[in-house]
Amino acid sequence: MSLRTLPLLFLNLGGEMLYILDQRLRAQNIPGDKARKVLNDIISTMFNRKFMEELFKPQELYSKKALRTVYDRLAHASIMRLNQASMDKLYDLMTMAFKYQVLLCPRPKDVLLVTFNHLDAIKGFIRDSPTILHQVDATFRQLTEVYGVLSAGEFQLIRQTLLLFFQDLHIRVSIFLKDRVQNSNGRFVLPVSGPVPWGTEVPGLIRMFNHKGEEVKKTKFKHGGDYVTAPKEGSFELSGDRVLKLGTNMYSVHRPVETHMSGASKSLASQTQKSLAPNPLAKEELNFLARLMGGMEIKKPSGSEPGFRLNLFTTDEEEEHAALSRPEELSYEVINMQATQDQQRNEELARIMGELEVTEQLRQSTSKGDDLLAMMDEL
Repeated sequence: MSLRTLPLLFLNLGGEMLYILDQRLRAQNIPGDKARKVLNDIISTMFNRKFMEELFKPQELYSKKALRTVYDRLAHASIMRLNQASMDKLYDLMTMAFKYQVLLCPRPKDVLLVTFNHLDAIKGFIRDSPTILHQVDATFRQLTEVYGVLSAGEFQLIRQTLLLFFQDLHIRVSIFLKDRVQNSNGRFVLPVSGPVPWGTEVPGLIRMFNHKGEEVKKTKFKHGGDYVTAPKEGSFELSGDRVLKLGTNMYSVHRPVETHMSGASKSLASQTQKSLAPNPLAKEELNFLARLMGGMEIKKPSGSEPGFRLNLFTTDEEEEHAALSRPEELSYEVINMQATQDQQRNEELARIMGELEVTEQLRQSTSKGDDLLAMMDEL
């Protein structure tokens, strides 16, 4: 397992989250100033310098539930609120989109180009905010510094670590199903056409060499695909043509997106329950969350600034049905951490854990938007 995987996983999933939120903000006709504030607040929090410093430290990946807690907090870093069903759907779309991108990367190294595509699009959201743009550019330079020197073998290990993280996730997504890149069982369809990885040749020729390294024979074979040579390598510079389209915004044109649990995913519920049972995180994971959350600087909305509820479903009825029909074992609720369980935890960890505790208290308001997931917004 690679110790350099976490930053790529976090940034790419975060990029997909921003794509989805941007699409839903437009679909629900949220006023432009509010929509910009939501995206600016989330991106500013996501690329906070201290947070990035913790993220880029070599470390193993943690459980899906630990990372889900980070995204719960990140999605609620502004005046927008999501309830449990919408947050579940958001996380499902994020994970399946990036899983698809990792599977289709021509070379393991191209996962870095996928990351740059996400960062390029994020910069488009904040083009009028130079301070936040500077934060994103700083992260880009950090990515280049850390990953620019890695070998092909190290990138292959990163790719394997990512695929291991996504193993057994087979959630059907309507966009993928309509484009016929996903089967009804939630598994992706790998293409047998298009450009081959940069630096490789189109398959169909076998060369044989003697002990002196001299080519002595050629044999052609039919590969059954429709491959072409890659036109050029994508740019790994701060700005440039990435060539690869994986990681670009597939929601830029309005398309309703639905998710469905596949039969395979439902059958894994009993296995998943073991990892999602109460107190699922080991002490090491709690320490990881403490460090990570400690780097997040959340700006509390002012009292004069009303919040609003975002629905990732077409109607409230669909959202309510999704909440009722989703298997309980596969619903990622925010982790409720009790600081009293381990006396050896330091004071900083205890403070952060206390602030992460989920409360069931509802806000005093008459709108349905107030019946929302109580999020960790005090840090």
